[in-house]
Amino acid sequence: MVQSVVYAAGMRIPPPAPREAPARRGFAMMLMIVSSVLISFGGLLSRLFEDADPNQINFYRSLSVFFTFSLVFLYNHRGQSVQDFRKVGWGGVLASLCLTVAGIAFMQALAHTTVANTMFTLAAIPFLTAALAWAFLREHLSMLTVITMCAAALGVALMVVDGIGLGSVFGNVMALVTALGFSAFAVIVRRNRHVDMVPALILSAIFIVIISAALRYDDLDISWWDIGLCILWGGVLSGIGNCMFIVASRHLVAGELTLFMLLEFAISPFWVWLVVRETPTQWALAGGTLVILAVATRALLEMNGKNGLLKRGRPSPV
Repeated sequence: MVQSVVYAAGMRIPPPAPREAPARRGFAMMLMIVSSVLISFGGLLSRLFEDADPNQINFYRSLSVFFTFSLVFLYNHRGQSVQDFRKVGWGGVLASLCLTVAGIAFMQALAHTTVANTMFTLAAIPFLTAALAWAFLREHLSMLTVITMCAAALGVALMVVDGIGLGSVFGNVMALVTALGFSAFAVIVRRNRHVDMVPALILSAIFIVIISAALRYDDLDISWWDIGLCILWGGVLSGIGNCMFIVASRHLVAGELTLFMLLEFAISPFWVWLVVRETPTQWALAGGTLVILAVATRALLEMNGKNGLLKRGRPSPV
């Protein structure tokens, strides 16, 4: 899920050149497809654990995330690592706290509702981010974005109502908390876009490890199978997937990135249905379809230049 946050926040991602070489753009699109597919397996992995609960999974998964992003940060900054880490400041600490809430809520959502409900709700992240950016940063919103946000909100509402009937309202609410936490993180990073916020990801992993350990201090012993899944999920899929995303984002415009990001949310429920036969309800499919269609339409229109968000060189707020 960090992939969505990195895009929404625009972390140290330079805007693409007006006339990007076709070969580079094609390579970037392939990277985005591979990245989205890799990260989409997270929902399936959450269903393959033997007996680990959300807190235990968060503990070992966040440890893997911590080591992966720490190695990337150390490699990129080398001798300046300590100084550059401190530059994140209090804004980075606040951003990491938002991401911590999102990370904890994400695992609770997967544990208490279907993968489809969780992923379809998270598809609204770009538009929640746009709403928060308008409220706190006064960033411009086009009428098209407002309409898309309303449509996505309606889709999320359908899934939350569906959860009440299934007794999984807690899981759907946690999915919404996850989306809000990611969006708040994105707005804070945008406010501090001159600062490398990768340390915020590292701090968030540390916070989740501490909180998870405090909640399960009496029992952090899980099977080697479950530990392996945590390492695969946090250290491999998220690590490699997000590195590919950052490279690809230098050559694609915002609408294209959003469009490819939809693969993660759309494919994830399919893997779960294919392997463990977790079938979404009709209301979940209806709400999720509405969210996906709203986001896809918005992305395609931006790619065709039919809205006023990208003007005067200003980055799109979604």
